[in-house]
Amino acid sequence: MAIELQQNLKLQQQLVMTPQLQMAIKLLQLSRMELVEMVRQELESNPTLEESNTADDEQEASEESAEKTENPDSREVTVEESFEDHLDWQQYMDEYSSVGRIHFESEEKETPNYEAFTASKTTLLDHLRWQLLMTRPTEEEETIGSLIIGNLNKFGYLDVTTGEIASMADVPESKVKEVLKVMQTFDPPGICARDLGECLLIQLRLLGIENPVVETIIRNHLKDLENRRYQAIAKNLKIDMQTITAAINLIRRLDPVPGERFGAQDEQIYITPDVFVYKEGDDYIVVLNDDDIPQLHINNYYRQAVKGRRSLHKDTRAYIRDRLRSAEWLIKSIQQRRRTIYNVMQSIVKFQRDFFDHGISHLKPMVLRDVAEDINMHESTISRVTTNKYAHTPHGIFELKFFFNSSINRADGQTIASASVQEEMRNLIAGENPKKPLSDKKIADMLEKSAGIRIARRTVAKYREMIGILPSSKRKQP
Repeated sequence: MAIELQQNLKLQQQLVMTPQLQMAIKLLQLSRMELVEMVRQELESNPTLEESNTADDEQEASEESAEKTENPDSREVTVEESFEDHLDWQQYMDEYSSVGRIHFESEEKETPNYEAFTASKTTLLDHLRWQLLMTRPTEEEETIGSLIIGNLNKFGYLDVTTGEIASMADVPESKVKEVLKVMQTFDPPGICARDLGECLLIQLRLLGIENPVVETIIRNHLKDLENRRYQAIAKNLKIDMQTITAAINLIRRLDPVPGERFGAQDEQIYITPDVFVYKEGDDYIVVLNDDDIPQLHINNYYRQAVKGRRSLHKDTRAYIRDRLRSAEWLIKSIQQRRRTIYNVMQSIVKFQRDFFDHGISHLKPMVLRDVAEDINMHESTISRVTTNKYAHTPHGIFELKFFFNSSINRADGQTIASASVQEEMRNLIAGENPKKPLSDKKIADMLEKSAGIRIARRTVAKYREMIGILPSSKRKQP
């Protein structure tokens, strides 16, 4: 048999989960403390990153400008130089300033005493229930959703079958599967899966990644992947090792335990606001809190090195170029995170103006879609931005997702936010006779009589539990 060389062209799918996308998604869902820790780690591991120092930056810029003036034709444009051009540093600084960096005049404003504010860390159950209510479920769907949430393990996996959920809720199994499919789009990505394979496939779908090789490995070869039998996978799929390696690298970036990051349910944390909302005249000013978050720039020595002005070994130059790109992605992702938080808060202020003017009792019903459409972003992005991010307002410190509420009907046909109803309940219970505390039925009757709020007794009980108030039998004093 003759041996011959042949050249063949073939179409091959490439990975679409770019490093920029990974970085942006990761930073968007981090809390403020987690962001500070991540930036500190990057400063330690990436030599091209430095904390900004105004005086040093101005000196570097002056020296570089002088060099260009003295010898404007001394350098030739190289591929490496396109890195620096790719990031518009002046635009970055302009946007950084305009998006609300705290400046000296803000120090005259009233700021919170942080030691006076503590809160329980958001639990996985609370986070999922809030998202469930944002879908405006029917009573049947809310019951099914609550059962699904209650049967998740600490890693975020559903521990029972849809048939068992259907039996508990006394509904068709098809209805349970319908609700489960919706809940599998919730944050964190991969939540409510029934096994590891489904968890990973959900994340691929939410990221918009369509890669048959990756999907086939997840569906049929997770055991081989776990035991590092990569050659066996390649042989079975009849695919070269380069493609298999690329697919495996993508799978490794997915999260196999999406519920784990919520950690211990009773952990106490101190709240530092991510954003301040101040009233000036008739307007509200949104100011981002950048205290303690290092402001980054790229070390000028390494920028000059990749331009070819210094003699470097090719491996060294490649390493520096890679670190510079990583630094650029981090800076741009932080910039995008700040802009997104700022835009979301601006939209919240617009929709919830009555709250900022008058307090919790004037909070309006609002869902993620309202803000998403207002600032032209996806609802899942709004969900990530509003989780574990806090705002200091004239009425206290609130998590951003506090401003999103399901609606309750009133007798006059208008609606009222569920958080406002809970505040009314707090006021009624605060004024009750401790020897004859109000029952849930009595509270429901009083809400309808005083505020025209039509609410069932069981809903009162649910809201009472959500705001941490004991039933009347346990509130009664001798």
